[in-house]
Amino acid sequence: MTYHEQIADKIMPLPQLVEKLENIRHKNDKVRVVFTNGCFDLIHRGHVDYLSRARDLGDLLVVGLNTDNSVRRLKGSSRPISNQESRSAVMAAFGFVDYVVLFDDDTPINLIKAIRPDVLVKGGDYKHDDVVGADFVESYGGTVELLSLVPGESTTRMVNKMQQP
Repeated sequence: MTYHEQIADKIMPLPQLVEKLENIRHKNDKVRVVFTNGCFDLIHRGHVDYLSRARDLGDLLVVGLNTDNSVRRLKGSSRPISNQESRSAVMAAFGFVDYVVLFDDDTPINLIKAIRPDVLVKGGDYKHDDVVGADFVESYGGTVELLSLVPGESTTRMVNKMQQP
């Protein structure tokens, strides 16, 4: 299989992903599925650090990626900078990302309920009580992890810097 095909195979709709994860869990009930989500508009060092550390928390990393419409609702009409096809291809190209699934909702709660991750990961800029799906994941014995962020690294900062004269 070519690298191009491997990247394309990592990006899938939710029903296909759920079936894939069920098959994996059926073969190995000890597999730990890690889930995180975001817009991941302009990839920077902070994203690489965050995602690689998230993957270290389990056996598979699933990334929920906001669709273009969802990003616009959350970030404003000037975003995203990169469209969902580009963002999902870049995300899937990372060796530490196992699966990418797009979602159009404002929160990933439907993904979390369908995927049932063992570990739910968000950035350290969140408080536990503000993590969407935290109560659900913990209700069946899963954990919530808040990872520290790389200081000074953010998409908003990159966008602001590009707009300076």
